[in-house]
Amino acid sequence: MTLAAPPLAVSTADRAESPSGARLGRVSGLGLGTAVIWLSLLVLIPLAAVVAKAFGGGWSGFWHAVTRHQAVQALELTVGSSLIVSLINAVMGTLLAWVLVRDSFPGKRLVEMVIDLPFALPTIVAGLVLLAVYGNGSPIHLDLYATQRGVAFALLFVTLPFVVRAVQPVLMALDTEAELAAACLGAGPVTVFRRIVLPLLLPAIVSGAGLGFARAMGEYGTVLLLSGGLAKAQVSSQYVYGQIQNYDYVGAAATATVLLFISLAVLVGLDLLQRRAARRG
Repeated sequence: MTLAAPPLAVSTADRAESPSGARLGRVSGLGLGTAVIWLSLLVLIPLAAVVAKAFGGGWSGFWHAVTRHQAVQALELTVGSSLIVSLINAVMGTLLAWVLVRDSFPGKRLVEMVIDLPFALPTIVAGLVLLAVYGNGSPIHLDLYATQRGVAFALLFVTLPFVVRAVQPVLMALDTEAELAAACLGAGPVTVFRRIVLPLLLPAIVSGAGLGFARAMGEYGTVLLLSGGLAKAQVSSQYVYGQIQNYDYVGAAATATVLLFISLAVLVGLDLLQRRAARRG
């Protein structure tokens, strides 16, 4: 009895040279080209144009524009408020995610929807809502109008979901056996969270806080009404808009470029953190 010879393995090169492989290659190349063109039209070319405008007067013109007193004041308020907001979100967002995952209570679905509300609500509407509650004549006697605290409060509102939604799926995927074992060995709840849960949640917390920081850096509509348009409570996005109204396009582009570089540095740092966490996992 003669055994049939096993079929020969088709090499990658043969598949690539086949008609179907060639068609797949063309489709893949077309998709990649379309994605690059679309990304360039929406993001890369406009950003490059802003940077080119910022350096239109050379380095000296750029430096002069970003070191003006009002520009520096707006940048300090923006970066400082964004950092404070990120730290608060890291704590409170983790707490909210813990309550939503580990606890069961009436109205839980409503809380889930409320957390996502800042994503859906137009920012100028959010500013109007905050102004009605925390502006002049506040019904709860907490007047934050035209103050730096009001700016930070507005940024807290728009960045609320980031840490919660970053930490929540990680918490849901955690295996609780290690926590139960540590509790059986006498470890208290704080020790269990600090030694077992927190190290696993830390990449998600940092990622959510970083995205919230980048979002707060560019916020405009929510802080517009609470800040009252005053210089002492003016974030960089408002300063940029004011420079455009005064036809100082170089000054506006220079400040926008600084914001762009800060946000880009944060996003690159988050990407490196995620890659390191993935390698450890």
